[in-house]
Amino acid sequence: MDRPERRVVRELVGAHGRTYAEEAGIGLRDTPQPLYRLLVLSHLLSARIRGSIALAAARALHEAGLRDPRRMARASWQERVDALGRGGYRRYDERTATQLGDAAELLTERWGGDLRRLRREADGKVPELRRLLQEFPGIGPAGADIFLREAQGVWPEAAPYLDAKALQGAERLNLPGDPERLTELAGDTDPAVLAAALVRAAVDKEVAQDTLRRAG
Repeated sequence: MDRPERRVVRELVGAHGRTYAEEAGIGLRDTPQPLYRLLVLSHLLSARIRGSIALAAARALHEAGLRDPRRMARASWQERVDALGRGGYRRYDERTATQLGDAAELLTERWGGDLRRLRREADGKVPELRRLLQEFPGIGPAGADIFLREAQGVWPEAAPYLDAKALQGAERLNLPGDPERLTELAGDTDPAVLAAALVRAAVDKEVAQDTLRRAG
């Protein structure tokens, strides 16, 4: 017999199981450029701004050619501001343009432009990964959580990474607050997909209400 909680998870993932990286056009792999683009996306999503605007800004930066740390660092401040503006990211564009340049320089100088080196420095320890990510200007606790939620599919030592925001979505759906139990309910669903779906339920009450209605 299909358990109610399992039905809720199945309906949620079926309708909203798309990572934010995928929505931003990032084919996430454990290689330097996709990981860098995810870092930028995490930075943009962590601001107090609509997710759709952050996603549009991430795509605009990519279209402007600012898709790796060396190009981001070499670009002028105005070029970064203009790209963010084309994505609608205007409220925080000037500060964010500065932070993106500084973060790109740090990544290039300390880790050779390759976030896999940061991963190796953390030596499989998730709290250390989270701490190191927060050394980038503009990446605070929320940005580090976003990065690890999305990266857990390619950095499996982080899985299951269901942070406070994902667990807030679980609470809205009357689901357990234990990450291990949630991943068990999700079966073979990629934990990054589960995390993204739960976050969508957390940030949009209609997602949660519609999921519960369809799960019956």
